[in-house]
Amino acid sequence: MKILVTGAGGMLSSDLVPYLASYHDCYGATIEDTDITNIDSISKIVAAYKPQIIINCAAYTQVDRAETERCLALQVNALGVQNLSLICKEQGIILCHISTDYVFDGKKRSPYTPYDAVCPINFYGESKFAGEKFLEWISPNFYIIRTSWLYGAYGNNFVKTILRLANQRQELSIVDDQIGSPTFTGSLSIAIKRIIESGKFGIYHVTDKTDGRLSWYGFAMEIVRLAGLSVKVLPITTAQYPLPAKRPAYSVLDTTLSTMAARVEPVEWNVALQQYMKI
Repeated sequence: MKILVTGAGGMLSSDLVPYLASYHDCYGATIEDTDITNIDSISKIVAAYKPQIIINCAAYTQVDRAETERCLALQVNALGVQNLSLICKEQGIILCHISTDYVFDGKKRSPYTPYDAVCPINFYGESKFAGEKFLEWISPNFYIIRTSWLYGAYGNNFVKTILRLANQRQELSIVDDQIGSPTFTGSLSIAIKRIIESGKFGIYHVTDKTDGRLSWYGFAMEIVRLAGLSVKVLPITTAQYPLPAKRPAYSVLDTTLSTMAARVEPVEWNVALQQYMKI
């Protein structure tokens, strides 16, 4: 399979491209190679590389800044996906788009399935949902893969932030009333491969496996424990740590359909974290 990955050099693509390249003809396109907000730029790289499938890892991911940089968030997360969808439809290319748990409002108290109603509560989530809709409206054959709390060896993420702060401070205060599922880029890369090889188009949820009760505080506690650090970690509420963008209080994703359709077996979140910490 000939695969083009947009957003190369980002946190996910830095793991995904070399992993896929071990099995397929895979090329990672950086923003210098192609700008998804420019349809002519996409046309040129598609003409040069002639992929059978495009995996879109390019995204605007600044959740809080999206509240004020709305046009930029829409340009990348919505109109960029529209451009990719139009080119893919025209050229008969399959498009796989990476999305987020933040398309949900967090009011449900059981894991969100791919067919649950979407209702984002921040503009980042709105822009990502708009991208999903453009893809559904335009492309006949597509994969949408929603994931959550992503971390990896490249780029900034929660694990790196906790490790950095734990080495600078004696005490950390971490939100304990937002529940979700961390996802290691290594785990997600394996899942993406299985889904695009399945030929079963649709919307999928992929995260590492939790018991549905893991908070940022619980995640931070395990990071500190595995790192052998003595910093004190204190639980706080979302109200005690206000941010410009609202976060869903509960955004655990149900991965059952991914397992049934594409043999995606979620890794236990603490096992995945141990793998990452070894890196």
